[in-house]
Amino acid sequence: MQPDREPLCLHAGASAPQPASHVSGIHVASQSAPFREFVVQNVLIVSGTRPEIVKLAPLYHALNARSWARVRWLHTGQHDEMAHQMLDCFAVRPDFVLQREGSTLLEFSAGCRRQIDRVLELHAFSLVIVQGDTESAFVGALAAFYRGIPVAHVEAGLRTYNLARPFPEEGLRQMISRLSRFHFPPTARARLALQAEGIADDSVHLTGNTVVDAQHWACHRHGVQRRATGRGHLLITFHRRESWGDGVLDLCHAVADLARQHPELKVLFPVHRNPLVREPVQDLLGRIGNVELCDPLGYVEMQQALADAWVLLTDSGGLQEEAPTFGVPVLVLRDETERPEAVQAGCALLIGSSYAAIVSNVIRLLADPPAHRRMAPVQNPFGDGQACRRIIEALERQLFPAMPITLAA
Repeated sequence: MQPDREPLCLHAGASAPQPASHVSGIHVASQSAPFREFVVQNVLIVSGTRPEIVKLAPLYHALNARSWARVRWLHTGQHDEMAHQMLDCFAVRPDFVLQREGSTLLEFSAGCRRQIDRVLELHAFSLVIVQGDTESAFVGALAAFYRGIPVAHVEAGLRTYNLARPFPEEGLRQMISRLSRFHFPPTARARLALQAEGIADDSVHLTGNTVVDAQHWACHRHGVQRRATGRGHLLITFHRRESWGDGVLDLCHAVADLARQHPELKVLFPVHRNPLVREPVQDLLGRIGNVELCDPLGYVEMQQALADAWVLLTDSGGLQEEAPTFGVPVLVLRDETERPEAVQAGCALLIGSSYAAIVSNVIRLLADPPAHRRMAPVQNPFGDGQACRRIIEALERQLFPAMPITLAA
């Protein structure tokens, strides 16, 4: 019996993958071994948020360059307008765009699960790729698991082992690891975490973080480079829900006092749209001359803001990874981080979000330029821009074990 084909919001103009019966006879020559043939693989990439798009877009383009991969992109709608701007930035046109259902995370998750399962029912995919620790990534992995489709997890193995921080991300990424067949940890520490949890060594492939690949791609395409003269600005981002309330107030009071005491210090603060963040920030910082408040920046604009920064003050996990590319020291407004590599490399410092910690650490770096220079990394500890190449090499070794793989560096 034919399935009831309810609308799946297939992106206008996109072509859907062919059923398995249509691809079983299609063989193509490997770019690495041109005299061998193999079956084309239908690959589905699932994303829903801005960070996922950033970290999956370079892999999407790299896979599209491989003749064995027929790649399709599914956007869950977890982030809407901001996500579409990011898709445009990275020249990604989704093949499937789901309709976001409800206003709560539970309602979104239930609707997303049902719609992804429908896509997997109607189209034959041999691999589903997810990234990180979002609700979209978890639901995509779970739907593929129930359909018996192997899951590849990009940026696997990040851990705090505190299910409350970050919430719900820590729980989601641990569960995705239980469902995945291919694990791509960005760092040696993340690989050790997966191995300690009993995941087989042959399923774990150290790659580096695709966020650096994305930076290289975007900076080259959009001409991002340092334009600031002199010191540069203090760049601030603050959005995590566990920091709302007193954490926002402490940050605002600290930034207000620093800006007033040091009028030569320029502050750039892209403010999260949530009223629990935006309202106190506007009230306490909106009338200080050397503090510039703005709406959240697009990806390219944020890369430019990082390139021009003196110090980054943030609770963002992604920016902890991106700032070292530009040699920018990071003061992390959290009590713990799943990205300790930057702290161990000396280019980030975990300070929490108290008023005293923020003020004392910024003043210390203002007063001690050599200390600032010691925090400016020569190389990003999270990657070298070759993560996508390593992911593809690992997939080809697993999918085509008899084929010699030699990709260009």
